[in-house]
Amino acid sequence: RKFYYITLLRDPVSRYLSEWRHVQRGATWKTSLHMCDGRTPTPEELPSCYEGTDWSGCTLQEFMDCPYNLANNRQVRMLADLSLVGCYNMSFIPENKRAQILLESAKKNLKDMAFFGLTEFQRKTQYLFERTFNLKFIRPFMQYNSTRAGGVEVDNDTIRRIEELNDLDMQLYDYAKDLFQQRYQYRRQLERMEQRIKNREERLLHRSSEALPKEETEEQGRLPTEDYMSHIIEKW
Repeated sequence: RKFYYITLLRDPVSRYLSEWRHVQRGATWKTSLHMCDGRTPTPEELPSCYEGTDWSGCTLQEFMDCPYNLANNRQVRMLADLSLVGCYNMSFIPENKRAQILLESAKKNLKDMAFFGLTEFQRKTQYLFERTFNLKFIRPFMQYNSTRAGGVEVDNDTIRRIEELNDLDMQLYDYAKDLFQQRYQYRRQLERMEQRIKNREERLLHRSSEALPKEETEEQGRLPTEDYMSHIIEKW
């Protein structure tokens, strides 16, 4: 079988706030093994941000203050090859070098994916998915702006702090938006070009049928169907 890797990215600030609200309601990732190079991280490599069964009721400040919070730069970490930086061993290489390697790895893996979308651009995401895999959804994607993250009121200082904590995700998202728009524009241009070719072929067929005598037209039989012509054009 041939497998395709796909993903959806989200604005880092909105995603971070959404995860905080999720954790605040009692969500945990205790069942996640965080496997890397065949092993799970030790408690020293990945300390917990809280004591007890969960972190329910934590404030946003508490959420931001934990230096081991996996919510920080989650999108880069989940897209990158962690084995390049010693997995969760933070002393394997210097922090700045580790960050750069992770970011470049995440960018490469994102670029190599058959498809990725952005939650902030639902219609364009649907358009790219349908044309990448030649599938059609039965209804259009909806753009919902009233999310749990959207309902959180934070001041500018807090937003800047979240952006600092997710600096790698911010850089990845800027890269992703640019790449996403390039793919979208390419698909639109390709679609317009295919439509122009199709229209031109249909006009030529129409003129040819009008130029033939009636008896010769009858001998020719039916003109090729639209599906057949589309098949020919695709082969061209």
